[in-house]
Amino acid sequence: MNYKTKHMQQGIVPFYCLLLLLFWLPIPLASNRPWAWGLMNIACYILLLVTTYTFSGSAKEQLLKYKMPLTLIFLFIAFSIAQVVPIPLWLLQHLSEEVANIYSSAAASVEAVNNTALTHATLSVDPAQSTTSLYKTLSYTSLFICTLLLCNSIERIRKTLLAIVFIGIFQATYGALEVLLGFERSLVFSLPVKGIATGTFVYKNHYANFLMLCLSMGVGYLVSTLLSKEAASRTKHKLRNLLETLLHGKALVRIALAIMVIALVMSRSRMGNTAFFVAMSAVGLLSLFLIKKRTKGLSILIISMFIIDMFILSAWFGLDKVKTRLEQTSLSQESRDEVIRDSIPLLQDFSATGSGMGSFYGIFPKYQGNDINLYYDHAHNDYLQFAIEAGIPATLLLFLLPLLSAICCINAIRRRRNTIMKGTAFGCLMAIIGMAIHMSVDFPLQAPANAALFMVLLALGFQTKNRSIT
Repeated sequence: MNYKTKHMQQGIVPFYCLLLLLFWLPIPLASNRPWAWGLMNIACYILLLVTTYTFSGSAKEQLLKYKMPLTLIFLFIAFSIAQVVPIPLWLLQHLSEEVANIYSSAAASVEAVNNTALTHATLSVDPAQSTTSLYKTLSYTSLFICTLLLCNSIERIRKTLLAIVFIGIFQATYGALEVLLGFERSLVFSLPVKGIATGTFVYKNHYANFLMLCLSMGVGYLVSTLLSKEAASRTKHKLRNLLETLLHGKALVRIALAIMVIALVMSRSRMGNTAFFVAMSAVGLLSLFLIKKRTKGLSILIISMFIIDMFILSAWFGLDKVKTRLEQTSLSQESRDEVIRDSIPLLQDFSATGSGMGSFYGIFPKYQGNDINLYYDHAHNDYLQFAIEAGIPATLLLFLLPLLSAICCINAIRRRRNTIMKGTAFGCLMAIIGMAIHMSVDFPLQAPANAALFMVLLALGFQTKNRSIT
């Protein structure tokens, strides 16, 4: 076995385990239940151990190419650990006066009963939830590192793109059929079906966000096939080119994208649909300027995604209803703006070190106005919730990660010659922009399946700058 063959075979089992894990994570209600994210944590840790053992001789060398993103992640992990480690109360008073006051007030009644003074406390007002969030963060980091190590060839990156498309088509088909066949209860955990597509998710916006991520990578894969010189059709070879397109699965991927768009629209998620179409428009137009030697097929693909998906297919399956929901949305009908309004004092009180990851649901009721009658366990704005729970400095540190990945993608679209790497960069950039839009009005990163897939896509975005991948 020569070196190239050996390199291709190295880590083949954990690579397919990674793809299988990505397929599994959305099935148990987006892994958004304690038992489900517990299984996710265990699976991710084991996968990381097996992967690092497999690449024990070269892991350090490979990961050194990604020092900046890994440094950002490890700094955030260090901060998350610091949030749950008890420190002297006098030190806590200097770091976060508001947290110290909360602990002092709670301890006053306990001290009166037990005659025991509080001497140590954590930066987090809810260390149990913050510890759970830390375990999830370690899982996402494990997937990020595994992706960097295992997706070490063009062929594996291509397979990863196709696997994500398959995961998306599975979720889209299942979610759409539940509605079209008139199911009253879902096949997964017998949840009520309310006439909108949710797949194996509970929350329609999490489902729409997941489909948006899968659609982005599907579009990226199609772009990679259209950038190839062989994709440029010659009139005398039309039949041969048509057969090659069918045999290489391009037509199947295009059909899969259409089905995912239908399911996305059937989710009735306003921002899920908006995020996808805006991201596709932005990256599509950007690519027309960045890609100098583009084929006619690329321009046709971008235009067809608008005409076929938005105005024909999706109209049959409820785009008009999504449009109506957007038109009827007003501040008077929505309570999310009041949630954001009442969350601003939270941000002011915990801007430096945060209230603790995962603590929003417990501390928000203290700031909640009387005009909010619903219970909110999330801020419906991931930017705001991260800033409250982690503090502004740590949040800026963490959000540098997708920004750097996006920069790598833009450079790859402009400079890389390999079509798979260009297509991957296209898809990852779409996913990052779509997620950035969706996060402004919802909490997609609070669903473990979505956060896990997004971390994998960020890693692929960083991979596009690695010119040693062949």
